[in-house]
Amino acid sequence: MPASSEAGLPDEGLSLWLTDWKISAGGAWTGRRLVACIGTAVGGHLDFQVHPDGQAVQVWMVNVHPGFQRRGLAGILMDALYAAHPMAWINHGARSPEGATWWNSYREPDPRRNVHNRPPAEWAAYFDAVEVASEKAQIAHINHLYQLDGHRADVYRYDERCEQEADHYLSALRPATAARMDPAAQPLHGATRLFLPPDLHAHVHDPAQDAAVRAAALLDYAGHGNLPRDTYWNTTRRAAWEDAHHGELFQDAVSIQPATHVVFTLRPPDRAALPKYNALSASVDFTGSNDLAVEVVELSWRSPQQPHCTHRATLTPPVDAAIAPRSRRHASEDYQARYDEAGFLRSSVEEPVDGQAPFADRAEEIRVLADRLQQAVQSRKPREQPKPQASPSGHQQQPPAAQPRLNGPGL
Repeated sequence: MPASSEAGLPDEGLSLWLTDWKISAGGAWTGRRLVACIGTAVGGHLDFQVHPDGQAVQVWMVNVHPGFQRRGLAGILMDALYAAHPMAWINHGARSPEGATWWNSYREPDPRRNVHNRPPAEWAAYFDAVEVASEKAQIAHINHLYQLDGHRADVYRYDERCEQEADHYLSALRPATAARMDPAAQPLHGATRLFLPPDLHAHVHDPAQDAAVRAAALLDYAGHGNLPRDTYWNTTRRAAWEDAHHGELFQDAVSIQPATHVVFTLRPPDRAALPKYNALSASVDFTGSNDLAVEVVELSWRSPQQPHCTHRATLTPPVDAAIAPRSRRHASEDYQARYDEAGFLRSSVEEPVDGQAPFADRAEEIRVLADRLQQAVQSRKPREQPKPQASPSGHQQQPPAAQPRLNGPGL
Protein backbone atom coordinates (compact mmCIF):
# COMPACT_ATOMS: atom_id res chain seq x y z
CA MET A 1 0.00 0.00 0.00
CA PRO A 2 1.21 3.57 -0.56
CA ALA A 3 3.29 4.97 2.27
CA SER A 4 1.05 8.03 2.34
CA SER A 5 -1.88 5.80 3.25
CA GLU A 6 -0.38 5.15 6.67
CA ALA A 7 -0.13 8.84 7.57
CA GLY A 8 -1.72 9.64 10.90
CA LEU A 9 -2.37 6.05 12.00
CA PRO A 10 -1.72 5.36 15.71
CA ASP A 11 1.00 3.11 17.09
CA GLU A 12 -1.42 0.20 17.57
CA GLY A 13 -1.08 -0.55 13.86
CA LEU A 14 -3.58 -1.57 11.22
CA SER A 15 -5.05 -4.97 10.41
CA LEU A 16 -7.54 -5.90 7.67
CA TRP A 17 -10.13 -8.63 8.01
CA LEU A 18 -12.15 -10.01 5.09
CA THR A 19 -15.34 -11.71 6.30
CA ASP A 20 -18.96 -12.42 5.40
CA TRP A 21 -21.44 -9.60 5.12
CA LYS A 22 -24.73 -11.46 5.43
CA ILE A 23 -27.41 -9.66 3.46
CA SER A 24 -30.30 -11.15 1.51
CA ALA A 25 -30.87 -8.13 -0.76
CA GLY A 26 -28.20 -9.18 -3.25
CA GLY A 27 -29.94 -12.28 -4.56
CA ALA A 28 -27.34 -14.76 -5.76
CA TRP A 29 -24.40 -12.42 -5.12
CA THR A 30 -22.44 -13.10 -1.91
CA GLY A 31 -22.01 -10.31 0.62
CA ARG A 32 -18.48 -9.62 1.87
CA ARG A 33 -17.04 -7.05 4.26
CA LEU A 34 -13.51 -5.66 4.62
CA VAL A 35 -12.90 -4.41 8.16
CA ALA A 36 -10.02 -2.10 9.10
CA CYS A 37 -9.02 -2.52 12.75
CA ILE A 38 -6.83 -0.01 14.56
CA GLY A 39 -5.62 -1.94 17.58
CA THR A 40 -8.86 -3.39 18.99
CA ALA A 41 -11.13 -0.67 17.52
CA VAL A 42 -12.90 -0.70 14.15
CA GLY A 43 -11.64 2.19 12.03
CA GLY A 44 -13.87 1.57 9.03
CA HIS A 45 -15.30 -1.04 6.69
CA LEU A 46 -16.09 -1.60 3.02
CA ASP A 47 -19.21 -3.57 2.09
CA PHE A 48 -19.47 -5.25 -1.31
CA GLN A 49 -20.97 -8.22 -3.14
CA VAL A 50 -19.32 -10.82 -5.34
CA HIS A 51 -20.84 -12.60 -8.33
CA PRO A 52 -21.05 -16.41 -7.90
CA ASP A 53 -18.28 -16.95 -10.48
CA GLY A 54 -16.01 -14.39 -8.77
CA GLN A 55 -15.56 -12.32 -11.92
CA ALA A 56 -17.56 -9.24 -10.86
CA VAL A 57 -17.77 -7.10 -7.70
CA GLN A 58 -20.41 -4.53 -6.72
CA VAL A 59 -19.32 -1.93 -4.13
CA TRP A 60 -22.08 -0.89 -1.74
CA MET A 61 -20.47 1.43 0.78
CA VAL A 62 -17.18 2.64 2.22
CA ASN A 63 -17.53 3.86 5.78
CA VAL A 64 -14.71 5.33 7.88
CA HIS A 65 -15.74 5.82 11.47
CA PRO A 66 -15.44 9.17 13.26
CA GLY A 67 -12.04 9.59 14.86
CA PHE A 68 -10.30 7.69 12.04
CA GLN A 69 -11.20 9.90 9.08
CA ARG A 70 -8.64 11.72 6.92
CA ARG A 71 -6.01 9.09 7.66
CA GLY A 72 -6.10 7.19 4.37
CA LEU A 73 -8.26 4.29 5.61
CA ALA A 74 -10.76 4.51 2.72
CA GLY A 75 -7.92 4.21 0.21
CA ILE A 76 -6.43 1.26 2.10
CA LEU A 77 -9.77 -0.55 2.06
CA MET A 78 -10.33 0.08 -1.65
CA ASP A 79 -6.78 -1.02 -2.51
CA ALA A 80 -7.38 -4.22 -0.53
CA LEU A 81 -10.59 -4.88 -2.47
CA TYR A 82 -8.73 -4.70 -5.77
CA ALA A 83 -6.05 -7.02 -4.38
CA ALA A 84 -8.58 -9.53 -3.06
CA HIS A 85 -10.27 -9.81 -6.48
CA PRO A 86 -7.45 -9.23 -8.97
CA MET A 87 -9.37 -10.42 -12.07
CA ALA A 88 -12.89 -9.12 -11.38
CA TRP A 89 -14.87 -6.29 -12.93
CA ILE A 90 -15.65 -3.64 -10.29
CA ASN A 91 -18.68 -1.39 -10.24
CA HIS A 92 -18.44 1.44 -7.69
CA GLY A 93 -22.04 2.58 -8.24
CA ALA A 94 -23.21 6.16 -7.70
CA ARG A 95 -21.52 8.59 -5.32
CA SER A 96 -22.50 11.03 -2.63
CA PRO A 97 -20.84 14.46 -2.66
CA GLU A 98 -18.45 13.25 0.05
CA GLY A 99 -17.70 10.11 -1.94
CA ALA A 100 -17.08 12.10 -5.13
CA THR A 101 -14.69 14.42 -3.29
CA TRP A 102 -12.80 11.43 -1.89
CA TRP A 103 -12.68 9.69 -5.28
CA ASN A 104 -11.23 12.84 -6.85
CA SER A 105 -8.12 12.41 -4.68
CA TYR A 106 -7.98 8.60 -4.79
CA ARG A 107 -5.61 6.85 -7.18
CA GLU A 108 -7.32 3.72 -8.51
CA PRO A 109 -4.96 0.69 -8.69
CA ASP A 110 -6.38 -0.68 -11.97
CA PRO A 111 -8.77 1.72 -13.78
CA ARG A 112 -9.23 -0.78 -16.62
CA ARG A 113 -11.35 -3.03 -14.37
CA ASN A 114 -13.74 -0.23 -13.42
CA VAL A 115 -16.89 -0.72 -15.51
CA HIS A 116 -17.35 3.08 -15.68
CA ASN A 117 -14.15 3.21 -17.68
CA ARG A 118 -14.92 0.50 -20.25
CA PRO A 119 -17.61 -0.02 -22.93
CA PRO A 120 -20.62 -2.14 -21.90
CA ALA A 121 -19.78 -4.74 -24.54
CA GLU A 122 -17.08 -6.01 -22.13
CA TRP A 123 -19.03 -6.27 -18.88
CA ALA A 124 -22.77 -6.13 -19.71
CA ALA A 125 -23.24 -9.82 -18.79
CA TYR A 126 -22.69 -8.87 -15.12
CA PHE A 127 -24.21 -5.39 -14.72
CA ASP A 128 -27.33 -3.62 -15.99
CA ALA A 129 -25.94 -1.31 -18.70
CA VAL A 130 -28.76 1.24 -18.31
CA GLU A 131 -28.23 1.39 -14.55
CA VAL A 132 -24.48 1.91 -14.98
CA ALA A 133 -25.14 4.72 -17.47
CA SER A 134 -27.44 6.36 -14.92
CA GLU A 135 -24.74 6.11 -12.25
CA LYS A 136 -22.20 7.74 -14.56
CA ALA A 137 -24.59 10.60 -15.31
CA GLN A 138 -25.20 11.16 -11.59
CA ILE A 139 -21.46 11.23 -10.91
CA ALA A 140 -20.85 13.67 -13.77
CA HIS A 141 -23.50 15.96 -12.31
CA ILE A 142 -21.92 15.83 -8.83
CA ASN A 143 -18.48 16.52 -10.32
CA HIS A 144 -19.80 19.51 -12.24
CA LEU A 145 -21.62 20.84 -9.18
CA TYR A 146 -18.55 20.62 -6.96
CA GLN A 147 -16.03 21.42 -9.71
CA LEU A 148 -14.25 18.06 -9.46
CA ASP A 149 -12.27 16.38 -12.20
CA GLY A 150 -13.19 12.90 -11.00
CA HIS A 151 -10.55 11.23 -13.24
CA ARG A 152 -12.74 11.99 -16.23
CA ALA A 153 -9.97 11.06 -18.64
CA ASP A 154 -10.40 7.41 -17.62
CA VAL A 155 -14.21 7.34 -17.85
CA TYR A 156 -15.75 5.83 -21.00
CA ARG A 157 -17.65 8.52 -22.96
CA TYR A 158 -17.55 10.89 -19.98
CA ASP A 159 -20.37 13.44 -19.95
CA GLU A 160 -21.84 12.09 -23.20
CA ARG A 161 -25.33 10.82 -23.84
CA CYS A 162 -25.05 7.02 -24.02
CA GLU A 163 -28.63 5.87 -23.37
CA GLN A 164 -28.96 4.24 -26.78
CA GLU A 165 -25.81 2.19 -26.38
CA ALA A 166 -26.75 1.15 -22.86
CA ASP A 167 -30.22 0.08 -23.98
CA HIS A 168 -28.68 -2.00 -26.78
CA TYR A 169 -26.59 -4.03 -24.30
CA LEU A 170 -29.32 -4.45 -21.72
CA SER A 171 -30.26 -7.84 -23.20
CA ALA A 172 -26.71 -9.08 -22.60
CA LEU A 173 -27.27 -9.20 -18.83
CA ARG A 174 -27.18 -12.75 -17.47
CA PRO A 175 -28.78 -12.82 -14.01
CA ALA A 176 -26.98 -15.18 -11.66
CA THR A 177 -28.78 -18.19 -10.26
CA ALA A 178 -29.05 -18.14 -6.49
CA ALA A 179 -27.44 -21.09 -4.72
CA ARG A 180 -29.34 -21.61 -1.47
CA MET A 181 -28.24 -23.95 1.28
CA ASP A 182 -30.57 -26.70 2.53
CA PRO A 183 -30.78 -26.38 6.34
CA ALA A 184 -31.83 -30.03 6.69
CA ALA A 185 -28.87 -31.40 4.74
CA GLN A 186 -26.01 -30.85 7.21
CA PRO A 187 -25.27 -29.85 10.82
CA LEU A 188 -25.85 -26.18 11.61
CA HIS A 189 -23.49 -23.94 13.58
CA GLY A 190 -24.74 -20.81 15.35
CA ALA A 191 -22.90 -18.41 17.63
CA THR A 192 -23.78 -16.20 20.55
CA ARG A 193 -21.89 -14.09 23.07
CA LEU A 194 -22.41 -14.72 26.78
CA PHE A 195 -21.30 -12.52 29.67
CA LEU A 196 -20.90 -14.97 32.52
CA PRO A 197 -20.55 -14.34 36.26
CA PRO A 198 -16.86 -14.40 37.27
CA ASP A 199 -17.00 -17.80 39.00
CA LEU A 200 -18.79 -19.46 36.08
CA HIS A 201 -16.48 -17.77 33.57
CA ALA A 202 -13.44 -19.16 35.39
CA HIS A 203 -15.02 -22.63 35.56
CA VAL A 204 -15.97 -23.00 31.89
CA HIS A 205 -12.55 -21.75 30.73
CA ASP A 206 -10.62 -24.10 33.04
CA PRO A 207 -9.24 -26.93 30.87
CA ALA A 208 -8.62 -29.03 33.97
CA GLN A 209 -12.38 -29.47 34.44
CA ASP A 210 -14.45 -32.01 32.55
CA ALA A 211 -15.49 -30.52 29.19
CA ALA A 212 -18.97 -32.10 29.22
CA VAL A 213 -19.69 -30.69 32.69
CA ARG A 214 -18.57 -27.23 31.58
CA ALA A 215 -20.71 -27.47 28.43
CA ALA A 216 -23.74 -28.40 30.55
CA ALA A 217 -23.10 -25.38 32.78
CA LEU A 218 -22.99 -23.11 29.72
CA LEU A 219 -26.20 -24.54 28.33
CA ASP A 220 -27.93 -24.19 31.69
CA TYR A 221 -26.83 -20.57 31.95
CA ALA A 222 -27.93 -19.69 28.41
CA GLY A 223 -31.18 -21.63 28.69
CA HIS A 224 -32.10 -24.69 26.65
CA GLY A 225 -34.89 -22.74 24.98
CA ASN A 226 -32.74 -19.68 24.25
CA LEU A 227 -30.58 -20.79 21.35
CA PRO A 228 -29.91 -17.68 19.25
CA ARG A 229 -32.63 -16.73 16.80
CA ASP A 230 -31.35 -13.31 15.65
CA THR A 231 -28.34 -14.85 13.98
CA TYR A 232 -27.43 -16.91 10.93
CA TRP A 233 -26.89 -20.65 11.28
CA ASN A 234 -23.91 -21.68 9.17
CA THR A 235 -22.66 -24.74 7.34
CA THR A 236 -19.25 -24.39 9.02
CA ARG A 237 -18.09 -23.76 12.57
CA ARG A 238 -15.54 -21.25 11.29
CA ALA A 239 -18.30 -19.04 9.86
CA ALA A 240 -20.04 -19.11 13.24
CA TRP A 241 -16.84 -18.00 14.97
CA GLU A 242 -16.61 -15.13 12.48
CA ASP A 243 -20.19 -14.10 13.33
CA ALA A 244 -19.29 -13.96 17.03
CA HIS A 245 -16.15 -11.93 16.37
CA HIS A 246 -18.07 -9.58 14.07
CA GLY A 247 -20.60 -8.98 16.85
CA GLU A 248 -17.73 -8.28 19.24
CA LEU A 249 -16.20 -5.66 16.94
CA PHE A 250 -19.46 -3.90 16.10
CA GLN A 251 -21.12 -4.09 19.51
CA ASP A 252 -23.08 -1.02 20.56
CA ALA A 253 -21.70 -0.90 24.10
CA VAL A 254 -18.63 -2.22 25.85
CA SER A 255 -19.25 -4.59 28.76
CA ILE A 256 -17.00 -4.62 31.80
CA GLN A 257 -17.42 -8.40 31.93
CA PRO A 258 -15.30 -10.54 29.60
CA ALA A 259 -17.29 -12.18 26.83
CA THR A 260 -17.43 -15.87 26.02
CA HIS A 261 -18.11 -16.78 22.40
CA VAL A 262 -20.20 -19.96 22.20
CA VAL A 263 -20.97 -22.00 19.08
CA PHE A 264 -23.87 -24.47 19.20
CA THR A 265 -23.66 -27.34 16.70
CA LEU A 266 -27.03 -28.84 15.85
CA ARG A 267 -28.00 -32.15 14.35
CA PRO A 268 -29.63 -31.54 10.92
CA PRO A 269 -33.23 -30.53 11.71
CA ASP A 270 -36.16 -32.64 10.55
CA ARG A 271 -37.15 -31.25 7.16
CA ALA A 272 -40.86 -31.63 7.90
CA ALA A 273 -40.51 -29.57 11.09
CA LEU A 274 -38.61 -26.66 9.52
CA PRO A 275 -40.38 -23.32 9.98
CA LYS A 276 -40.13 -20.35 7.63
CA TYR A 277 -36.50 -19.44 6.92
CA ASN A 278 -34.30 -17.30 4.68
CA ALA A 279 -31.37 -19.22 3.19
CA LEU A 280 -28.18 -17.77 1.73
CA SER A 281 -25.47 -19.76 -0.03
CA ALA A 282 -23.88 -21.06 3.20
CA SER A 283 -26.16 -19.94 6.04
CA VAL A 284 -29.80 -19.78 7.05
CA ASP A 285 -31.80 -17.26 9.06
CA PHE A 286 -34.79 -18.24 11.23
CA THR A 287 -35.48 -14.69 12.42
CA GLY A 288 -38.99 -14.48 10.96
CA SER A 289 -40.13 -17.87 12.29
CA ASN A 290 -41.41 -19.25 15.56
CA ASP A 291 -39.46 -21.59 17.84
CA LEU A 292 -37.69 -24.62 16.40
CA ALA A 293 -37.01 -27.78 18.40
CA VAL A 294 -33.43 -28.95 17.78
CA GLU A 295 -30.80 -31.32 19.16
CA VAL A 296 -27.44 -29.93 20.26
CA VAL A 297 -24.64 -32.39 19.44
CA GLU A 298 -21.64 -30.22 20.33
CA LEU A 299 -20.69 -27.03 22.15
CA SER A 300 -17.55 -25.00 21.42
CA TRP A 301 -16.51 -21.88 23.30
CA ARG A 302 -13.58 -19.52 23.71
CA SER A 303 -12.62 -16.07 24.91
CA PRO A 304 -12.18 -13.37 22.23
CA GLN A 305 -8.94 -12.41 23.98
CA GLN A 306 -7.64 -15.96 23.48
CA PRO A 307 -9.16 -17.29 20.23
CA HIS A 308 -6.42 -19.91 19.99
CA CYS A 309 -7.72 -21.58 23.18
CA THR A 310 -10.93 -23.28 22.09
CA HIS A 311 -12.90 -25.64 24.31
CA ARG A 312 -15.18 -28.27 22.82
CA ALA A 313 -17.50 -30.95 24.15
CA THR A 314 -19.47 -33.58 22.24
CA LEU A 315 -22.87 -34.17 23.82
CA THR A 316 -23.77 -37.89 23.89
CA PRO A 317 -26.66 -38.33 23.58
CA PRO A 318 -27.62 -35.03 21.94
CA VAL A 319 -29.41 -32.57 24.21
CA ASP A 320 -32.92 -31.39 23.36
CA ALA A 321 -33.09 -27.61 22.99
CA ALA A 322 -34.90 -24.97 20.95
CA ILE A 323 -34.18 -21.89 18.90
CA ALA A 324 -36.09 -19.15 20.70
CA PRO A 325 -39.40 -17.89 19.27
CA ARG A 326 -40.00 -14.27 18.29
CA SER A 327 -41.99 -13.77 21.49
CA ARG A 328 -43.87 -15.83 24.06
CA ARG A 329 -47.14 -15.40 22.18
CA HIS A 330 -45.52 -16.90 19.08
CA ALA A 331 -44.25 -19.95 20.98
CA SER A 332 -45.69 -23.38 20.22
CA GLU A 333 -47.57 -25.38 22.84
CA ASP A 334 -44.68 -27.85 23.10
CA TYR A 335 -42.24 -24.98 23.72
CA GLN A 336 -44.43 -23.44 26.42
CA ALA A 337 -44.86 -26.80 28.12
CA ARG A 338 -41.11 -27.40 28.21
CA TYR A 339 -39.68 -23.91 28.83
CA ASP A 340 -40.68 -21.07 31.11
CA GLU A 341 -41.15 -17.41 30.15
CA ALA A 342 -37.37 -16.84 30.21
CA GLY A 343 -36.58 -19.83 27.99
CA PHE A 344 -35.26 -22.07 30.75
CA LEU A 345 -36.28 -25.68 31.37
CA ARG A 346 -39.24 -26.03 33.66
CA SER A 347 -38.37 -27.84 36.91
CA SER A 348 -40.67 -30.76 36.03
CA VAL A 349 -38.73 -31.49 32.83
CA GLU A 350 -35.92 -33.97 33.25
CA GLU A 351 -33.22 -34.57 30.67
CA PRO A 352 -32.62 -38.21 29.58
CA VAL A 353 -29.43 -39.85 30.75
CA ASP A 354 -27.47 -42.02 28.32
CA GLY A 355 -30.49 -42.32 26.04
CA GLN A 356 -32.70 -43.87 28.77
CA ALA A 357 -36.01 -42.63 30.06
CA PRO A 358 -35.78 -40.61 33.30
CA PHE A 359 -35.24 -42.84 36.39
CA ALA A 360 -35.04 -45.95 34.18
CA ASP A 361 -32.30 -47.39 36.44
CA ARG A 362 -34.38 -46.85 39.62
CA ALA A 363 -37.52 -48.81 38.70
CA GLU A 364 -37.25 -51.32 41.59
CA GLU A 365 -36.50 -48.61 44.12
CA ILE A 366 -39.50 -46.62 42.93
CA ARG A 367 -41.79 -49.71 43.15
CA VAL A 368 -40.76 -50.44 46.76
CA LEU A 369 -41.27 -46.79 47.70
CA ALA A 370 -44.73 -46.82 46.09
CA ASP A 371 -45.74 -49.93 48.09
CA ARG A 372 -44.69 -48.31 51.35
CA LEU A 373 -46.59 -45.14 50.49
CA GLN A 374 -49.73 -47.21 49.83
CA GLN A 375 -49.35 -48.93 53.20
CA ALA A 376 -48.95 -45.56 54.89
CA VAL A 377 -52.12 -44.29 53.24
CA GLN A 378 -54.08 -47.32 54.49
CA SER A 379 -52.77 -46.89 58.03
CA ARG A 380 -53.90 -43.26 58.06
CA LYS A 381 -57.55 -44.01 57.17
CA PRO A 382 -59.89 -43.07 60.09
CA ARG A 383 -61.09 -46.05 62.14
CA GLU A 384 -64.74 -46.45 63.16
CA GLN A 385 -65.21 -44.89 66.62
CA PRO A 386 -67.58 -46.42 69.26
CA LYS A 387 -70.80 -44.54 69.74
CA PRO A 388 -70.71 -42.27 72.77
CA GLN A 389 -72.72 -43.54 75.79
CA ALA A 390 -74.76 -41.41 78.11
CA SER A 391 -73.25 -40.58 81.48
CA PRO A 392 -75.27 -40.85 84.70
CA SER A 393 -75.75 -37.13 84.53
CA GLY A 394 -77.35 -37.48 81.08
CA HIS A 395 -74.40 -35.91 79.12
CA GLN A 396 -72.68 -37.87 76.37
CA GLN A 397 -69.10 -38.94 77.06
CA GLN A 398 -66.49 -37.56 74.63
CA PRO A 399 -64.07 -39.99 73.01
CA PRO A 400 -60.52 -39.87 74.33
CA ALA A 401 -58.14 -37.52 72.52
CA ALA A 402 -56.08 -39.17 69.82
CA GLN A 403 -52.48 -39.84 70.81
CA PRO A 404 -49.72 -38.51 68.54
CA ARG A 405 -48.15 -41.16 66.30
CA LEU A 406 -44.65 -41.07 64.97
CA ASN A 407 -44.13 -41.86 61.30
CA GLY A 408 -42.04 -44.90 60.51
CA PRO A 409 -38.69 -44.68 58.77
CA GLY A 410 -38.85 -43.61 55.15
CA LEU A 411 -42.47 -42.34 55.36
